[in-house]
Formats: sequence, structure tokens, C-alpha cells
Amino acid sequence: MTWRSLPKDFLHDQKDIWWVFPGQLAKGRYWVPTLAVTGGTAGLIVADPHVMPYFRTHARNLDDINDVFDPLITSAEVVALPVSLMIAGYARHDSYQVGTALLAGEAYADSAVVDLAMKAITRRKRPNDVLPGAPFTDTFFNGGKSPFKGSSFPSGHAAGVFSVATVTACRYHNHRWVPWVAYGFATAISFSRVTTSAHFPSDIFVGAALGYTITRYEVLRPR
Repeated sequence: MTWRSLPKDFLHDQKDIWWVFPGQLAKGRYWVPTLAVTGGTAGLIVADPHVMPYFRTHARNLDDINDVFDPLITSAEVVALPVSLMIAGYARHDSYQVGTALLAGEAYADSAVVDLAMKAITRRKRPNDVLPGAPFTDTFFNGGKSPFKGSSFPSGHAAGVFSVATVTACRYHNHRWVPWVAYGFATAISFSRVTTSAHFPSDIFVGAALGYTITRYEVLRPR
């Protein structure tokens, strides 16, 4: 993995995601994991209107936790990991570490493209945009026009942090504590998006699934 190969690899990933994968589904492959994610998402979408009122009424009890997982702070922390790996890799002349940082960047970009495309289509209203006392229903196709701010489904934070966590966990799986820390951190950041009413649980689930599957089965494929 090098800087020179990165653009080509990214375009290859996008081709696989948008063209090859649907074609494989048409041939009857990958239906079990696809149905598992789809079924889990559908179940959580049904549960969302019943779960979110709890987090809205108990938001003050979680203020201290949410301050730690401020959106800007968590975004900086996610980006800081591959940047730190790259700096350390160049300082130590460690090509494996630099390659890990490049793969993390590739995974983050791949997940972001799919995330933004889904946001633009679904335009789901965020929980904190629902008026107090109003039900958390009819949220799809009612959000803002911008996929960057006004659309909730799926969670970009969850997709991004799970993509970086998966690269780190897989590349350094020989250290048993690394996967636990990586996925634990990703889970904590993702859950904080629900407690701050920025996302519904189903948004988080889909985002995490996108980040993991795109990274594990596309970015980290044998090259």
C-alpha cells in the first residue's frame, strides 16, 4: 500500500461497492449477511420511536459523558489515529505502519462515500430536530436537503470510526488488546451519537455495519 496506489485502490473499491457487489447479489451470493443487516436495521427502525424518548428525557443525566464525546472531539480523535500511525511510521521507517495509516484513510473515504449517498437518498430527520412532545415517526424523507448536516441515516461517525477501528484491529490482531480497545472505542463514540439525540439507534447500526463490512471485505482484501 503506497500513496501512488491509493487513488487507484479507492476507485477499485467504489467499483466493487456499486457495481460488483449488486451483481454478486443477483447471482445469489452474500444474501445471508445482507439479510442479517437489513433485518437488524428494519427491527431497529421500528424500535426507534419507542427508544428515543428515553434518551431525550434522560439527556441531562448523560451530560458529563456527552461532553467527553463531543462531535468535534470524536472526529478529531478518529482522524488522529491514522495520522499518528503515519507520523510514527515515517519516523521509524516502518512501511507496515505507514501502510496501515493509508488503509485507514482509504477505508474512511470508502465508507464516507456510501454514507453520504445514503444520506442524500433517505434524508432522515435527526432526533434533535423533532419538536419536544412530537413523536419520532415519519422521519425519513423529511430531513434537510444537505446530506452533510440535515440527514441522519446512516451515522457518518459510526461508519468512519468503525472503518478505522477495523483496519487497526485486523492489522494488529497479534496484540490481543488492540481489537478490544479499537472496537470498544468505536462503540463508545457511536453510542454517544444516540445519547446526544444526533442519531437513532438504527442509524448507528447501519453506519457501523457499513464501516466494518466495507473495510473488512473490500479495503483489507488480498491485493
